[in-house]
Amino acid sequence: MTLPLSGVLVVSVEQAVAAPQCTCRLADAGARVIKVERPEGDFARGYDSVVHGESAHFVWLNRGKESVVLDLGKADDKAVLEALMAKADIFVQNLKPGALAKLGFAISRLRENYPRLICCSISGYGESGPYAQRKAYDLLIQAESGLSSVTGGPEGPARVGVSVVDIAAGLNAYEAILEALFARYRTDEGAEISVSMFDAMAEWMTIPLLNEEGGNPFKRIGLAHPTIAPYGVFKTRDGADILIAIQNDREWRILAEKILGNAALADNPKFATVPQRLVNRTETDAHVAKAFTATDVEPLTKKLEAAHIAFARVNDTALLRKHPHLRRIAVDTPSGPARVPAPAYRFAGEQRRYGPVPKLGEHTAKVKAEFTPQR
Repeated sequence: MTLPLSGVLVVSVEQAVAAPQCTCRLADAGARVIKVERPEGDFARGYDSVVHGESAHFVWLNRGKESVVLDLGKADDKAVLEALMAKADIFVQNLKPGALAKLGFAISRLRENYPRLICCSISGYGESGPYAQRKAYDLLIQAESGLSSVTGGPEGPARVGVSVVDIAAGLNAYEAILEALFARYRTDEGAEISVSMFDAMAEWMTIPLLNEEGGNPFKRIGLAHPTIAPYGVFKTRDGADILIAIQNDREWRILAEKILGNAALADNPKFATVPQRLVNRTETDAHVAKAFTATDVEPLTKKLEAAHIAFARVNDTALLRKHPHLRRIAVDTPSGPARVPAPAYRFAGEQRRYGPVPKLGEHTAKVKAEFTPQR
């Protein structure tokens, strides 16, 4: 099977999560991704060792790539990178702004020398501006963008439990690169793309920001909705946490009759409309809590399903492991196979295979021999 990006050569000088997220998607789509690592390797290799000795972060985002170790402080290794650039279709990097230029690989120079090259730089705050030189990691941007201010409960801000900033930046970069590839088919010209982690998260913060500017700042209320009730977590008799979402008055009437066993609540002026249920959130939630605590999770979920009420169980990772909708893919790693969650997209009739996670420097000799002339 020929994949969509077969024949596309990607060179990446990357580390951690954001850029590897982007190039992992490119590799999944069939691109040849040559990952340039420093002699000590991408530092994400050392984040943990939970996948039979391998880092979960590295296993997650580096399948299907070739690892080439280069010391870009050395002329010979710089020459290897230059030879790679001359043949590449796409170049991705997430070094600190200015670092690549100091090594002799300024994006402006690469675009001039290789006009078909698509260059994508991922950074914390962009290539210019007052914060451009700040170190930027996922949690720092969660804080700086205001994301943490709308996450958690009344007691204080919280971190989103996964690296959403890195993921958002990496997927934005992937989307922009695909746009640039389409454009190049028409114009035969490459592109210079800049993706900021801050920008990626600021865009996700549109709704809280517009509410703030409209005089309705969001309050942290944990696993509940700031403007809709009942929309939150309620405990069953046997201790399971169930989150329900009642979006409109029709759903409220069904909930009152079929689940709460109190049809009169549907027309009670205190609860009949979304705004009134919000004003009386404490009492609204109390009615729901009373019904839920009288029922075990299995019969309750069956009743909710039968009534077409939107709900979810508040699972932990132990329950996620057994989830009937969890799909996994098999990926080879240097120390053995791993089964990781599958990418979200699926193409009808296609069974895609995924490349192995490389050992540090596994492809250095091969790539050097291929891309640099023999002396």
